[in-house]
Amino acid sequence: MRTHRCVAILLLAALLPAVAASQITKKAQVGFRFLENPVSAEVIGRGGTGITTTTNASGLFWNPALTAWNQSQFDIALHRTQGIADINYNAIAATADLWGFGVLGVSFVSMDYGEFYGTRRSTNAAGYEETGTFSPKAYALGVAFAQQVSNRFSYGVQVKYAVQDLASAWVGPFGGSITTPNLVISERTYDHGDFALDVGACYDFLYNGIRFGASLQNISREIKYENEAFPMPFAVNFGISVQPLQFFLDDDEAKNLTLLIESRHPRDFEEKIKFGAEYAYLNMIVARLGYMMNYDERGFTGGIGLSEELGGVPLRVDYGYEAFGIFGARHHFSLGVRIE
Repeated sequence: MRTHRCVAILLLAALLPAVAASQITKKAQVGFRFLENPVSAEVIGRGGTGITTTTNASGLFWNPALTAWNQSQFDIALHRTQGIADINYNAIAATADLWGFGVLGVSFVSMDYGEFYGTRRSTNAAGYEETGTFSPKAYALGVAFAQQVSNRFSYGVQVKYAVQDLASAWVGPFGGSITTPNLVISERTYDHGDFALDVGACYDFLYNGIRFGASLQNISREIKYENEAFPMPFAVNFGISVQPLQFFLDDDEAKNLTLLIESRHPRDFEEKIKFGAEYAYLNMIVARLGYMMNYDERGFTGGIGLSEELGGVPLRVDYGYEAFGIFGARHHFSLGVRIE
């Protein structure tokens, strides 16, 4: 009975702030938005719920504390997302066990925006002239450490260095015009990098698969390109997961159904709620469904995962589908390797 009360209290603590702040409008307060892009087909398939059960290397993108629960010596995860408007991104994460003391992890995510055509104003008939093509760049490299303090609790910390290169622009003096005689126009580069911090924790009740997780993402200093300063996309996340059939059945096969719920509290938008479900059959095939609430375009998600040994090496392959409103959909692909 005590366990039930603890779970109820934790769930209310996670969800009540979302209700209390539902009338607050918060927009355009952060930059480096690429850090919010979800990584891992596994997590996307179950509605973006990733802070309680993602114990492989992909956990570095959601809650670094989860990697401490990984039982393998090494774990590697590769990710590819086919985004909207040909804006894609790739990511890789790897973890290594430090002789039982803790887990060391590294992560890298890179955006592929494609090529854009640059222009600047001109006095010609068209009113502009071309300056060639350019490709914005954005990437983040992280190093993490996680430790399982007991068979119930773990914590993790990840330090990231994020870079956003918006290429260059032609800038004139304030109040000037392209018709001003002898106007001096200079080319200015908009390239900036800085550090960010992720912190996470996970608590396992060791009772019917109930886990509670929390994470703080993208804690950073403010960054300035021109006049206004802004931080990276800071967010607070809470989540809980449970294997409900364990309350009623003792069959091992029935224990593979997991239900998850998470709340996300971003700095620059209203609070969001995410729901997910995952069922694994014989630890080989995994089916996933999810729903993201209070997003502008996102909603239903789904996915499938396969686990198999190839040459004695355990592999996992995952696909995640994410509905994206008027933009169609995003497709997520992941490949994982575990080395005992």
